[in-house]
Amino acid sequence: MNTNLRRAMGAVLIGALGVPALAACGGSDDDGGKAGDRRTVTLVTHDSFEASSAVLKQFTKETGYKVEVLRGGDAGSAVNQAVLSKDNPQGDVFFGVDNTLLSRALDAGLFTPYEAKDLEKVPAALRLDGDRHRVTPVDSGDICVNYDRKYFADKKLAPPRTYADLLKPAYKNLLVTENAATSSPGLGFLLGTAASTGDWEDYWKKLKANGVEVVDGWEQAYFDRFSGAGKGDKPLVVSYASSPPAGVVGMKPQPKEAPTGVATGTCFRQIEFAGLLNGAKNEKGGKALLDFLLSRTFQEDVPLKMYVNPAREDAELPEVFTRYGETIDKPATMAPGKIAENREQWVEQWSSLVLK
Repeated sequence: MNTNLRRAMGAVLIGALGVPALAACGGSDDDGGKAGDRRTVTLVTHDSFEASSAVLKQFTKETGYKVEVLRGGDAGSAVNQAVLSKDNPQGDVFFGVDNTLLSRALDAGLFTPYEAKDLEKVPAALRLDGDRHRVTPVDSGDICVNYDRKYFADKKLAPPRTYADLLKPAYKNLLVTENAATSSPGLGFLLGTAASTGDWEDYWKKLKANGVEVVDGWEQAYFDRFSGAGKGDKPLVVSYASSPPAGVVGMKPQPKEAPTGVATGTCFRQIEFAGLLNGAKNEKGGKALLDFLLSRTFQEDVPLKMYVNPAREDAELPEVFTRYGETIDKPATMAPGKIAENREQWVEQWSSLVLK
C-alpha cells in the first residue's frame, strides 16, 4: 500500500480528551517562531495536514509571511485543544475542523469572522456558516465503505453498493469499521446511517447481527484488518472515496484500476474548514493565509497531498485523482445543528448498542 495513504489519512482518531503537545514544523529563521513575530503566521492543525514546500514558499514570496505549522494530533484532539486554549491561542489560523465538530468550535467562539478572497468560487453547499464567515471551507471528502476488488472477483460476488446491502447475508462477517466514539470516519459512518436509514439504531442492531467488526481507528481498520491493504481478512472497510487513487500514486506501470473500490451508496460528506483564531497575534498574516488557502495554488495542491477534494469549483484535479477516485454525486449529509444536537447522545447510544 502506498505510504501516501497512510500519511494523508492516518490521523483520524477523534475521541482523545487529553491534549497532546503541539509539534512544530515548517521553515523559520532563528527567531521566526517567536510569539508575536509579524513575519511568521502560525497555522494550528491536525497531523493529516500536508502541503508542498513549493506551495508554502509561494505564499512567502507573495506575502512576505513564513508559515509555521503546529500539528496537534488527530482532528478531534486538535479541536479540543484549540477550544481549551482559546483565551491564549497557539497560533493565528486553525485548519481542520470539519462539519461533524463544527458546532463545538463555533459555540466556543473560537474564530474571528473574515470573508476570504475568492470565497465566491466555493459552492454554497460547502459554506455551512453562511454569511457569518467565521470559518472558510477548504476541502471536502466522502467517508465510504471501500472493498477489495480481488476478493469479490475471486468469490464471483458483487460488492455491496448501499447501506442496505451491508445487511445482506452475502456480506456477513466481511465489514470492519472504526469506533464512532474514537474515530472520525467511524463517526461519519454513524452519521451517514442516521441520515440514510430512517432508524439508525435498528440498522446497527442488524449490522451487528451480520458480523460487523469494530476497531479503534482508521489505521487499524485499513492496514491491519482490511484485505485490500494486504494484511487482514476483511474485504470491506470504512474509509474514503479518495482511498483508491492514494493507493496507486507512484505505482509503475499504472494499473488499469485501483485494487480497491468504493461502495458509492454508503458515503457521508465531510467538509473541512479553516478560521482566524480569536486573539491571533498576527491577524493580518492570518487573513492573508486564509486567502491563500482558497487560492488556486493551494487548492490544486490539495488532492495529492491530503487526498480530498478542493473547495474551489475551478481548481483543476490531477488525472490520477480523477481516474482512480470516485465522484459521489449524492452523499449523505446532515446539518451542523442537527449533528450538534444529537452527536453526544448518538455516540453514547451507539457504544451501548454495538460495543456491549
